[in-house]
Amino acid sequence: MNNTAHLDTLIEKHHALQAAIDDEIHRPMPDQVRLTQLKREKLRLKEAIARQSQAH
Repeated sequence: MNNTAHLDTLIEKHHALQAAIDDEIHRPMPDQVRLTQLKREKLRLKEAIARQSQAH
């Protein structure tokens, strides 16, 4: 997988996590543990995207 494709994949996953966070937040009783896990994973991806972007 080339760098651009890898970066695109990371960005897609980041957007999917944001959608999952939005869905969880708008539930009648959001699961705070799940929200925390999703937000941590989103942050991990954001950092990976930043590293990948700097590598270009």
